[in-house]
Amino acid sequence: MPAVTYETSATPAQVWSVLSNGWLYSSWVVGTSRIRDVDPEWPRAGARIHHSVGAWPVLLDDETRSLESSAGHLELSAHAWPFGSARIALTVEKTDGGSRLVMDEHAETPPFAWAPDEVQRIAMAPRLRECLHRLALLAENGAG
Repeated sequence: MPAVTYETSATPAQVWSVLSNGWLYSSWVVGTSRIRDVDPEWPRAGARIHHSVGAWPVLLDDETRSLESSAGHLELSAHAWPFGSARIALTVEKTDGGSRLVMDEHAETPPFAWAPDEVQRIAMAPRLRECLHRLALLAENGAG
């Protein structure tokens, strides 16, 4: 099973505008409840988004770190204690009608890292589809 893709009418610049605004992270990333702080240099490599996961009143504070940020590509390491961390790759490709969003996620730490890549992709696909749908809606409506 390949990475999850999603087509949007938003331009790559509109999508990147949302991705570059760390305060919008919880609006498109399923499972993130709130943003506590964003490093001013986000999404440059090394910058972090300090977020919480869960549902009130059980919220866990953690962070996501940018590993790579270049034109149309963002690679992240998302931490969500006690579940471990995951590496996320997100690519924005220009199309005739807007953009193609491509997202993949792999667990970096046990116990989920012990699952084969195929199993991880199948398990994560619905969540990633929803993330990309939310990201597209934000970009299409000028939220960046």
